[in-house]
Amino acid sequence: MSTDAVAPAERAAIWREWVWTHFGGLDSDLYGDTDFEGHMSASQAGDVVLTRLEANRHRVIKSDRQARAGERPYLKIVAPWRGSAGVQQSGREAWVRPGGWAIYDTTDAYAVANPEQVEHLIVMLPKAQLAERGLALEPLMARQIGGVSGIARVALETMRTTYQELPGMSESAARGAGEAIVELVRLSLLELAGRGDGRTQLEAFRDRIRVHIGRHLRDPGLSLDHIASAMNCSKRHLHKAFSAEDDTLAQYILRQRLQGCMRELGDAASATRTITEIAFSWGFNNTAHFSRVFREHTGQTPSAYRERAQAGTTG
Repeated sequence: MSTDAVAPAERAAIWREWVWTHFGGLDSDLYGDTDFEGHMSASQAGDVVLTRLEANRHRVIKSDRQARAGERPYLKIVAPWRGSAGVQQSGREAWVRPGGWAIYDTTDAYAVANPEQVEHLIVMLPKAQLAERGLALEPLMARQIGGVSGIARVALETMRTTYQELPGMSESAARGAGEAIVELVRLSLLELAGRGDGRTQLEAFRDRIRVHIGRHLRDPGLSLDHIASAMNCSKRHLHKAFSAEDDTLAQYILRQRLQGCMRELGDAASATRTITEIAFSWGFNNTAHFSRVFREHTGQTPSAYRERAQAGTTG
């Protein structure tokens, strides 16, 4: 699938349609850009689906409703060749760049940000094939697995090589390659789970903060003072925990709230709710402030975003 053969004015709409169809009910947003180019090429290795995606900056969002309506449960991996990707799910966030990969669950709401031109390998694995092997999957989702060394690197190289060599493989060989990918991903997740107790205290503390924010995101009273009290620490310690992140803690909270609003604005089930109702339900308490930060984040007004997102869902 390539936008090269599509008129420039139609590329954004056709891209959203392709993303929705290929990835099983997934909204796509282009940061308000009007110029867009994108290419997708997919292959299958047994039950494993591998997609090479090249595109201008964009985001994808799956709402709770869309996740529940999914026909088949997958775990999805994003492994950049070029650019970066930020995966958000269950109050966690993982940013990956070339040499790394992150995994997330299509049966739960998530968002993936691609803030620059990207070239990704997207790998979809049947969730049941990993869940049935005794792994507690939820704590491992939206985590950077790595890929620079160890079993995670073997898994990454196998995924990349399999995608490149699939055209010359027999059906049985392709199925075997898919089974090998599932096993290597399983071993990578087992290693990650085993490192759970060995994570730095700072990483564990950051996860606790994100989980707390996720639980209280709709509360307009959520603040640094509120979080510090809940975590039994100083605000200075909170700032230190996020000092190496791309966002400050306040920016992280704002972005999580905006992502929640974006999901609802694009959800047909919320069509009867006003924009103000949706904004206030996600912790905003000033319509002018909400409209300003929403436009800064998406490049569109909330009403324009809703109109385009709903058109993409129903069109």
